[in-house]
Order: sequence, then C-alpha cells, then structure tokens
Amino acid sequence: MKVYLETHGCTFNQADGQIMASLLEEEHELTDNIEDSDVIILNTCYVKLPTEQKMITKINKYKTAFPEKKLIIAGCMVEVDSIRLNKFAGDSCWIGPHKIDKINEIVNRAVAGEVVQEYGKTSMIKAGTSNKSFDSLTHILQICEGCDGSCTFCCTKLARGFLISYPTDIIIDEAKKAVENGCKELQVTAQDSACYGSDSGESFANLLDKLGSIEGDFRIRVGMMHPKSLKGQLDEVISAFKNNEKIYNFVHIPVQTGSPKVLKEMNRLHTLDEYKYMITKFRGEIPELSIATDIIIGYPTENEEDFQKTIDLLYEIKPDIIHISKYMHRPGAKSNSLEEIDHKVMKERSHRINKAKTEIMLENNKKYEGTIQRVLITGTGASGGYVGYTDSYKNVIVNDVEIGSFVDVKIIEGKRTYLKSEKL
Repeated sequence: MKVYLETHGCTFNQADGQIMASLLEEEHELTDNIEDSDVIILNTCYVKLPTEQKMITKINKYKTAFPEKKLIIAGCMVEVDSIRLNKFAGDSCWIGPHKIDKINEIVNRAVAGEVVQEYGKTSMIKAGTSNKSFDSLTHILQICEGCDGSCTFCCTKLARGFLISYPTDIIIDEAKKAVENGCKELQVTAQDSACYGSDSGESFANLLDKLGSIEGDFRIRVGMMHPKSLKGQLDEVISAFKNNEKIYNFVHIPVQTGSPKVLKEMNRLHTLDEYKYMITKFRGEIPELSIATDIIIGYPTENEEDFQKTIDLLYEIKPDIIHISKYMHRPGAKSNSLEEIDHKVMKERSHRINKAKTEIMLENNKKYEGTIQRVLITGTGASGGYVGYTDSYKNVIVNDVEIGSFVDVKIIEGKRTYLKSEKL
C-alpha cells in the first residue's frame, strides 16, 4: 500500500511519527503526496484547544476529500479524548501512542475493511536502534515517556501515562549510531526530561555525561525540565552542562506563572523561590546560558495582582525565549471544574504580556551584537539564507554556508527571535 503519514505536535510525537514511518517502510511505500496514497495516517496532537480544533478540521477534511482512502488516527487525541474522537472518526481505525509498534497490523487490517481501535498504556521502550531512522542531521532522542507530575491544567498525562524511563545503555547506543551516521544535533526529549530515572533509579545527570562523552563533533539540546523534577538534582545537572561542551548552554524550565498563589493552585510542586534559585544558580555557573520558559495566562484563579506578578517575574529573570499560552480547559484536567475568566480580560492580559515578551527577548538578543559566535548550520531559512544555532542555542541567520557545518560568524543585529550575522 502507499501510505501518507502526517505528524503534528511536539518533538516526542515527531519521533513517534519517525518510528511509524520506519516500520511502515518494511511492508509498505511511504508517499509525500496524499493524492497518491491508499492509506492516510494522521498522527495527532491534543495539548491545547486550538490544536484540538485543528485536528478535528483535518479529520473532517480528509474524510470528505478522500472517502475512498483508509484513514487511521494516531497520536495523543486517541488517548485523551476517545469519546470526542468517536463522533468524528468512529468508523476509522485508531492507534494510540503506546501501540505504534502495531502500525503495520493496523494498516493491513484497515485495508482489509476492519475498523480496529488499538489504544491503552503499555511499557513500550521507544529508545533503540531497530526502529529509528538515522539519516538526518538532527536526531530526536527519546529518553522517557509520561510524567510523575499532576499539574491541574494539563491533559498530557492522559495521553502519555505514568513515567517510563528507558535504559541508559539503549539510549547511548542509539545516540552513537545517530552520530556515526552523520547526526550533528541530538535532541534529548521527553514530557519532562529531568524526571528521567526517578522510576528506574538511573541518573539524568549521568545520562547527560555519557551523551557528552560520545566521540564526534555534534551538539546536544536538552529538552524541557520541570522545576519540581530538577530541584532535587540541580547541582549534578548543572555540572553535566558545565563539563560537556557538546551540550548547548540552553535550558527550558517552565514556570507558568509568577504568582505563588496560582503556582500552588496549579499543583506545580515547586515554589517561586525555588524556581528563582534554580535560574540564578544556572546563570551563576554558566553565564552565557540561554533560558526558555512557558507562561499560562488567564488560569481560572488568576486575578489582576497574580497576572502583574507574572509580568514582574519576566522582567526580573528576563528569559531568552518566552512561550505564552492562554488558559483553556482540556479533557480530563482537574482545573476543568473552575470557571474560565472573561474573554475580554484574557485578551487584554495577552496583549500586555506579549508586549513584555517582545521587549525582553529583543533586549537579550541585542546584547549579542558585535560578538563572534560559533554556529552549527542546520537548515535553510524561510526567507533566505541559512539557519544555525550558537553554543547557547541562539537562532542565527547567515549566508553562504553549508548545512551541517560549524562556522564562525559575527552578529550584526539582534532581532526578537533571531540574530542576523555575517560569516567570518
């Protein structure tokens, strides 16, 4: 069969899509042209309401435009909201993120006319070398799946389940194979990278040290670390960053709110003072560090004072990257019982915090003007030139370079989301 596979969402889900693609190629032919396909696989994301609406639109579009093709729904939507999915694709096959090793079976049974809906949690280990593609400049390295938190606003745990950490030796073997095949950037990914090993007794810092000791000229990007998972191993993790020059000087540590009251109501399991200490400690040990954080505005219990504390926090810690989301109820989230705040209030707060975001990110990037940076070139720019990343994971645009190479550049202008440069 000719199979069209379309993946949405986070880096982890992208890796799930790559695993399915590799397995599909053993029995079928993958095509980038949906018109030519016999089977359509939609690997869904469901983390936010706009994404949910996008997924439902896609399902309806494909069922209407291609009624003769078999449609298979994969990804987080299958686990999070099977009741809603049944309304739009109850007559289609489904496969949950913990069952992706059965993708060929689902395709074959779908083609035979069966309606098969495989989902539910398993202990599947996705790290390894047998079902991954190793022909990319960037390799996604899944280290664990699920989480051991209980944030009130989140539905990810419904999709990914409780924490399952993959064995360190299997992860290292996969990383070595990727580097041997030309990988220049390993992307360490999980729903919470810092909780790695809390279920198995293995060490996240030790994993980073072992990854950093792999021979070759490449970089390691460490994915999101939940503050509640990081705080008990902060010194060890910072040492791993400092002692391994291959690891980007970049951390993604979401805070979500600057209000101690709302932080507690979100059940984030860390305090604001603990968060500030972690940021201060990281920056003290690694001055050239870039920091990314996430903010949710309009949590149901957030009042004007709480919101102002969030803006004050951003101006205090000045993150390099700020991801902002408007609060929206998600299926299965504990906060669903709370009344959402007024739409006009949400819009006004969104405008104010995005103004702060622009000012802070631009100020940070302006500091790089005139500096010399070593940059890994990873692709072409959407508006011309080439895209690369500095050792602190700053996004750089430069001309006349080769993808996959390391080049020295001079930063000529700092923009809000990237740095303009010229090759030396």
